[in-house]
Amino acid sequence: MHTRVLISSPALARLALVACLVLPLSGCSLKTMAINTMAETLAASGEVYGSDEDPDLVRDALPFSLKTVESLLAASPRHRGLLLTACSGFTSYAYAFLDADARRLEASDLRRARHLQHRALRMYLRARAYCLRGLHVGHPAFQTTLVTDSASALAPMRPDDVALLYWTAASWAAAIALALDDPELIADLPAVKAVAGRALELDEAFAAGAIHELLIRLEAAGPASEGAADKARQHFNRAVALSKGRRVGPYVSLAEAVALPEEDRAEFIRLLEQALSIDPAAAPGDRVANLVAQQRARDLLDHVDDLFVIGSSGGAASRRRQP
Repeated sequence: MHTRVLISSPALARLALVACLVLPLSGCSLKTMAINTMAETLAASGEVYGSDEDPDLVRDALPFSLKTVESLLAASPRHRGLLLTACSGFTSYAYAFLDADARRLEASDLRRARHLQHRALRMYLRARAYCLRGLHVGHPAFQTTLVTDSASALAPMRPDDVALLYWTAASWAAAIALALDDPELIADLPAVKAVAGRALELDEAFAAGAIHELLIRLEAAGPASEGAADKARQHFNRAVALSKGRRVGPYVSLAEAVALPEEDRAEFIRLLEQALSIDPAAAPGDRVANLVAQQRARDLLDHVDDLFVIGSSGGAASRRRQP
């Protein structure tokens, strides 16, 4: 998953929070104007965190910024920029830190891993709610018809809805991946694919191929009889082309979503080694996303002997299990 974080600097966030707290309630119009001005600045400030070279610093700073965004949303609940910032921020934080830590701990501390997975799931659903609210602001009938008639619900979408569509699909898909015991949530997968597909139709090149990267995993989840793996590989090729090979995520996604289920140990290792060969600074705005994905690649390589058991022929794997 593409994990670029759309959050501003801590200093700006503190300024916004102070504005919310000190403006008198009696000056409603003045307060609204100030909040909306801060919201515009906060929502538009973009890639400060995504370009940082220290993921641990980002991990520590994000919770305050996310709560600041929620404070502003309490006063300006229909601000689409803030709703997108909340959706992308909670998704990115859960994926890059909570979910990643849970996977790393599964083999050594299952109880702690399950706790982190539960937190991540709650944040993915929280993120999805913000994105759905953002889409509802521009398209009031969207939420009521999405699951029952996704084609009609998505038809009115415009290019300026693509970011909300992408993060809706990303947060929703991540939630489904953690809630495999929830049949109602799993039943939403076709709607999630429809949302991602509509975003792709509107702007294939969004965020240097992020939608294609997401669709690697979404397509791989489909029936083998419908060519799911081939579709996932096509999205991988486009994601790599659009990112000019500077993003780590597509390689890790194809390794986990296709090479591992196909029990192709050689391709699995090759993809992860390619992921590790990418310079994280090659795409400055995606530096944190690249560093997080490379850590996932290292974790997977560390467990390759647990994931694959070589058959007597010494070729393809005959069995796999999660680390």
